[in-house]
Amino acid sequence: MPSYARETLSELLTPATCALLTVECQRGVVGPHGALPELAAAARETGALDTVARLVSAAHDTPVQVLHAVAERRADGRGANRNARLFRAAERLPVRQLTGSDAVRIAEPIPVAPEDLIVRRLHGLSPIAGTDVDALLRNLGCRTLVITGVSANVAIPNAVFDAVNLGYTAVIPADAIAGVPVDYTPAVIRNTLALVATVTTAEEIIACWRRSRAR
Repeated sequence: MPSYARETLSELLTPATCALLTVECQRGVVGPHGALPELAAAARETGALDTVARLVSAAHDTPVQVLHAVAERRADGRGANRNARLFRAAERLPVRQLTGSDAVRIAEPIPVAPEDLIVRRLHGLSPIAGTDVDALLRNLGCRTLVITGVSANVAIPNAVFDAVNLGYTAVIPADAIAGVPVDYTPAVIRNTLALVATVTTAEEIIACWRRSRAR
């Protein structure tokens, strides 16, 4: 795991200019009866889902804004992509991420506070591109985005690249993301995400936020 100067990480994670994004941490994806059991198992067995919950709880104890990015679709599929194998496969899954259904609710044990922002998308692969995330972050004065959730295969890299392209500093807690197979996640962090994002751990992030509260 790369090591970063505490002062540098603390500056990046200043609560007033930092936000926490959870990606597709919804019941229909990482829940026990979700559409993607292998991904759900990876998120739970590696502890990533519990770690996301710890980060969200810590953010709730500070001024750090929490955003939950949810992927969903209309029952009629209107506006959804069909230009990749992934989208066509999703249409055949036994659990569909339909708007208003239990599948698009945030999965346990992640807490959701009234001040959290839930950003829903009906199309594409990215939690940021084509959604309200960028405008919300700018209105909140955020410059650093802590990105957590699933999957390390698709949505997490999309979120990191989009955040960086939009001028944000992306921070990745390596123990708060998951993908399949399990050993793919550290490989994509090491060989791809670490080139454009600050890689750290949930404990380091939480420690920075706690120090900011103590000051």
